[in-house]
Parts: sequence; structure tokens; C-alpha cells
Amino acid sequence: MVINQDNLNIFMYNDRTYIRLWRVTLLKEIRFIHTADLHLDSPFLGLSHLPEKIFSHIQESTFTAFQKVVDAALESDVDFIVIVGDLFDGEDRSIKAQARLRRQLERLKEAEIDAFISYGNHDHLAGNWLTLEMPTNVHLFNNQVEAVSFTAKNGLNVHLYGFSYPERHVFERKVQKYQKLPGADLHIGLLHGQWEESNASHQPYAPFSKKELLEKDFDYWALGHIHQRQILHSDPYIVYPGNIQGRHRKEEGKKGCYEVKISLDGTTHLRFIETSELRWKTESIILEKNTTLTELYSICDKMMESMLVGSSQSILLQLTIENPTYLSQSVKQKVENREFLEMLQDEVNTAKMFIWPYDIKVEQDTTGLPLYSDSFLNMLNETSESMLGTEEFEESLSSLFSHVYASRYLYEMEESEKGELMEAAKKIVMEKLKE
Repeated sequence: MVINQDNLNIFMYNDRTYIRLWRVTLLKEIRFIHTADLHLDSPFLGLSHLPEKIFSHIQESTFTAFQKVVDAALESDVDFIVIVGDLFDGEDRSIKAQARLRRQLERLKEAEIDAFISYGNHDHLAGNWLTLEMPTNVHLFNNQVEAVSFTAKNGLNVHLYGFSYPERHVFERKVQKYQKLPGADLHIGLLHGQWEESNASHQPYAPFSKKELLEKDFDYWALGHIHQRQILHSDPYIVYPGNIQGRHRKEEGKKGCYEVKISLDGTTHLRFIETSELRWKTESIILEKNTTLTELYSICDKMMESMLVGSSQSILLQLTIENPTYLSQSVKQKVENREFLEMLQDEVNTAKMFIWPYDIKVEQDTTGLPLYSDSFLNMLNETSESMLGTEEFEESLSSLFSHVYASRYLYEMEESEKGELMEAAKKIVMEKLKE
């Protein structure tokens, strides 16, 4: 029989008891939650005509996702959490969003868990808003890179480094201001910014290279700003956790935060924790024979039912119909004018767990075009590709974006959206060519 208690080892052999002291130091570690880009109270884009129950569920989703982050922190009894920028979606920081944030931070305070927070480009310090005072367990980084000392219950001392955006646009290489200070067992950097090699369409705020981060010799880099989770490096870990709840169709996939454990020997373990209440998905319907309206409805309905089986999240669904040549022109028209979509939406059960089809796309159909059109199509493709990213493209939209009323509801288009707009224009041209 062997009984271990700290460094004392007691064992029994041949009915005699022996006591032996081991020269072993218990391996100490810290545990924390790394999250970013909460975007609390965010308006969801690309959705319309929602039933009241579904609309309410979607409105609450960012708050519910953050509650799950705090639940995970409490369940694992972590030492602290870090929130790396964009807690709020806009400069107004609604009182509702601040109050809901504060309520969750109070839960952490009751469990003696600290929170280290930096503000990003969406919730920068220069905004004009009323501010609720945060609980005493919260440290808010100021507009200059600073180091904050934290001592865990097991005696480990940690330095956390970070800053909050003084204004929305920060193009300075803030990473150069991070300097490792002596006096700590572990060093953690918080940085809300853009990795230079990223192909994400986010603004290049506070840019940095992987080489610059590694040169700082920190034990962990907690990043924010990019909404797609990525591990840029593993020794030490350089991590984007992504946002906690997808807010539009471009933010598909699992969303959540990381639980991080770092030991004194340099060993680091990550555990991804999914937090999203809603998941955006795109599914294809591949037609293989002539399909009536009733048959198409049945195919979509069965697919939607099967997707909910075993799911722990509600789903916001975009359907893509492939091989549309198997649809009659009248059925295709019902799909393209959204009547068919409205029919699917009318059948949605608005219970807590739901699947909401928000869009149906029909793949481009090139059959039926006249033979002489090949050269024209090549020219159309070349012209559309050359227009993207040019002044001609911007000029074609300028009247809309400068309109006194319309401009209030528009936002800067991303490259992928420009491409989609160009594809829609090409589709119209090709339909006219068929006629």
C-alpha cells in the first residue's frame, strides 16, 4: 500500500511501516480562460422577417454565449480570464450590454476569479458613452502598453501585458512596445490586432508578425480581432480564439473560447470550449432528376429535420441548389423570388431549438446558351475579374453610398461581397443572353 501526501511518502512492506521524504517539488501551473470579440448585443446581418420567438433568441445569443464562457471559468475554477478586445459591438456600448457584462463579471468576483480586459477597435476608449463601473476583480488596460502583476493562489506570479485602443483606428505596430519585465514566473501578452500573414478581411489594426511575438519570449500570446480561431504557433502558443458567437453567414463553424493551462516547466495545454447558441451553416441540395415543387420541398424539409437531430444548437441555414436544370422554369422562379423560401420558413417550429432557412441560392446554369456565346462569356469573365478592386467598380456604387438616406444603412463592402455582387450581375447578363 502506498499513500502520497505532498512530499511525504508512506508505504507498508512485510507488515512494517516505512516513511520516506521525496525531494520532489509539486509542479505548479496556472489556468485561465482566453476569450475575445464578444460583440455583445450585436445586430445580426443577413436576416429578415423573423418570428418574434426566433428574433428574441438570436438577440440574446451573444449574452448567452458569454454566460457560457463564465460558466466554464467557474466549473474549471480558473485563476483568471482574459478578454482581448471588442467586448461590445459598437461605440455606443449600450447600457444593456454593459449591465449584462457586469453581471457575469460579478459572478467571477464571487468565485475570486480575476478578469483582465483590453478594449479593441469596436469599443475603443474615445467613444462617447455612459459607463458602468466594473467590479473590483476587473483590471482594464489603459491606452498604453502596460504590465500588470497577478499572484495565483498557489503562489505563482504572472505578468500580463496589454493595452486598450485609444481610438478606433490604430495602425501603429504596438507589439514593439511590449517589453518583458523581471519578477514573474510566467508572462502572457494580450494583443488585439492583425497578423500580417492573415488572409482575413479585417482591418489591419495593430499589425504584427509571428517573428515579432516570438522575440518577446512570452509564455503565451492571447490574441483578438480575427473571428476565425487559429493557432499560429505552439511553442509558445500564439492563439486567436475567434469570436464566441457567429453573427453572420461568413462566421460559420464552431465558436467559443480556450481554457489554457501553463506549467512552470513550460508545458501548455489548450482545451477549446464551444459557446455559441446559434450556428451558421451552408448545405447543398444536389438534384439528380427532374424535380417538382413538392419534391423539392420534401427534400429540403427532410434535410432540415435531420440536421436538428442530436444538435445542441439552433441553426441558421443557407441552402444551395445544384444542377438547377432539373427544375422547371416556373419552379426556379418560385425559388429565385423567395416564395419557396417563405414556404419553408412558415413551417419552422419556433421552439427553443430551431433551424431557420434564411436564404436559398441557385447555382449558375450555363445550359441553353447559344453556341456563339463562348467568346462573349470569356470576355464577360475577364472584364468582371479586372473590374474588382478598381476605381470603376467603386464609381458604379458611389451614387448609392453617397445617397443621403441609403448611406446610413450601408457598411464598407468586403472583397468577398464585391465578388458575390459581380457574380449576381453576370447571372443577370447570362439570363438575358438566353432570352
